[in-house]
Amino acid sequence: MWLWITSVLVLGYAIGCLHGSVVAQKISGVNLKETGVKNAGASNATIVLGKKFGVLVAAIDIGKGAIAVLIVRLFAENAGLPADIVALLLFLAGAATVIGHNFPFYMKFNGGKGTATVIGVLIAIDWQIGLIGFALFVIVALVTDFLVFGVLMLYVTLIAMAVLADGYWPIVVAVLLFGIAIWKHIENFRRMKDRSEKQVSAVFKK
Repeated sequence: MWLWITSVLVLGYAIGCLHGSVVAQKISGVNLKETGVKNAGASNATIVLGKKFGVLVAAIDIGKGAIAVLIVRLFAENAGLPADIVALLLFLAGAATVIGHNFPFYMKFNGGKGTATVIGVLIAIDWQIGLIGFALFVIVALVTDFLVFGVLMLYVTLIAMAVLADGYWPIVVAVLLFGIAIWKHIENFRRMKDRSEKQVSAVFKK
């Protein structure tokens, strides 16, 4: 059991460290960690480099979240593991990938905020609930005009998904990820307070 958990965590973290922002930097020559809001994610890529680069970074980061979960699902289900163990491993794979994105070793453990990656994780665990979560993300972000509120809906969806899963450990993992998401977005809430946070409408107008 511990071999499974260790392997899943290492695999997820390694995949999570594969950043779309690095690809964007190779193409554009711009280091997203040194410009804009200094974040290695799709939102900052959109702010700094435009929508095309934002889509590129998002696609890579969503893809890695989905791939990590799907790889673990393939091996865990083929191994005939109990449903509650499979559920735990899927959530651990997703969590490790998000953590790898947020805290990559080669960026001094200061990467992105995991938004695109958690979308991929949600869709790979349960594509129907995942799409509902993505729809809530888009709707809430557009209605409030702040991306961070949409992001929180993704993690609420993840917690709901964990509640529906076998066992209680997925809930623990999902709640911990939600806590990390809040912590990673503290600066966004501070910028909202002093009215310097980029609004969704402003980004798209650009």
